[in-house]
Amino acid sequence: MINLTEKNKQQLKTKGISIEKVKAQIETFKEGIPFVNLVNSATVGNGIQHVEDAEKEELIKLFETKKDKLNILKFVPASGAATRMFKSLFNFLEKFNPEEDTFTLYSNREKDSDIKTFFIGLEKLPFFRELKSHLKEKYPDFDDKPDDEQRVLLVKEILLDEGLGYGNYPKGLLPFHRYKTHPATAFEEHLYEAALYDTVNDKATLHFTISEEHLDKFNKEFTDKKDYIKSKTGVDFEVDYSFQKESTDTIAVTPDNEPFLLENGDILFRPGGHGALIENLNDQDADIIFIKNIDNVVVYRSKVEMASYKKMLGGILLKLREKAFNFRALLDKQVKADDIQKIKDFLENELNVFITPDFKKYRDEYQIEYLIEKLDRPIRVCGMVKNEGEPGGGPFWIKDENGNISLQIIETAQIDKSNTRQKDILKTATHFNPVDIVCCTKNYKGEKFDLLKYVDHKQAFITQKTKDGQELKALELPGLWNGSMANWTTVFVEVPLVTFNPVKTVNDLLKPSHQVKLLPEGV
Repeated sequence: MINLTEKNKQQLKTKGISIEKVKAQIETFKEGIPFVNLVNSATVGNGIQHVEDAEKEELIKLFETKKDKLNILKFVPASGAATRMFKSLFNFLEKFNPEEDTFTLYSNREKDSDIKTFFIGLEKLPFFRELKSHLKEKYPDFDDKPDDEQRVLLVKEILLDEGLGYGNYPKGLLPFHRYKTHPATAFEEHLYEAALYDTVNDKATLHFTISEEHLDKFNKEFTDKKDYIKSKTGVDFEVDYSFQKESTDTIAVTPDNEPFLLENGDILFRPGGHGALIENLNDQDADIIFIKNIDNVVVYRSKVEMASYKKMLGGILLKLREKAFNFRALLDKQVKADDIQKIKDFLENELNVFITPDFKKYRDEYQIEYLIEKLDRPIRVCGMVKNEGEPGGGPFWIKDENGNISLQIIETAQIDKSNTRQKDILKTATHFNPVDIVCCTKNYKGEKFDLLKYVDHKQAFITQKTKDGQELKALELPGLWNGSMANWTTVFVEVPLVTFNPVKTVNDLLKPSHQVKLLPEGV
């Protein structure tokens, strides 16, 4: 039982959050969230498809043949700020004093190899020319200043609002690549990429989820670039945006699982994490939706190869979608025993769907009902990349509390690493999730699924936080491609590392995939 004041009730109403939802979230805090139960890691031949070159070309051809009759959308989560990218620079600005320290002593004391790499590669960063120009204008004697003072001024110019202001910039609008004519943002690169596979009759449609405060910046970037990109690609672009809904915010509670109240009596709510974007995805109306993160882009020379794998995944989806739709339509008619067997085989062998061992004991009408329930789900085809380092979160077979086994994208935080069996399965992981997804969110009649019905709410996350020096517990919704898609039909396909080029730190921009002119080897 929770006691809410009239003010609290009005707060919930304003945010669009029901009292029932708040009660359910508090129950989640009380009960805790169970770890997932891993059965096995998904590997090639056991949950992950490997596609040979000849088949890849056939799938690409299939996609290109059918795409102009479809409504295709590219969905890009892009609400993140660039703050985390510059963590090492923020630390440097906070802790380094050129009057009392030297850069060498600082970097050795802090064991900060990232800051060393940053300054070594500085001239290769896509915004270096603009940075240098700004500094020369502000400090005509910049080149005569001591090296360590130059470093401080340079980092301030990059991060702070009175300079370039990149520290609080939306990541999607940061310069990622330096071309001869200009530095290109991640947003711009997504448009170029979309032109290669997200086009229907020479028009590409994209949807970006962004922070509302950045809307004007994104609109300006699109207005400034769209005509130039069209001149290069021959493609028209339709771009729109949405924001994380206030109704997806989650309640924060005290260590005793009571609502955490602010000094003014309001309940503290926090953003629900990227899992909240299932609501935004649910609002989209398209036959085929590609999903890719804002920071996973490449320079132009690599785009054709990267796009070929997107079209391959699209071809796989269209092939499976057609079969699933045909079988689902068949179940509305008078079906024979061999039809039921064919549908069962398709679900098990091609869609990785677990069929209960009791299925054969069911009467015909219950078998049909069972198969309909399995087919009436959104479908996603997810690219998976081989692990190059330590095994971690990625594709696994898991078993739920009802004994159903399914393919899932699992984060390491969802796994009980104190359990020897679970830890051993985690060690066998061969692939990870690069967020390279193409999906179908409509049924065989062309009607949209309600994606909120397919969320596994038990795959949420509880984290420990503080507010004004007080401890609290926060609830993060099931991740967009984790628990939010847990009850979708899932197919994993191996894709090469070339498709995965995220920019998590500013130094990632020094990697070959983000250099228009390649860096010398070893840099």
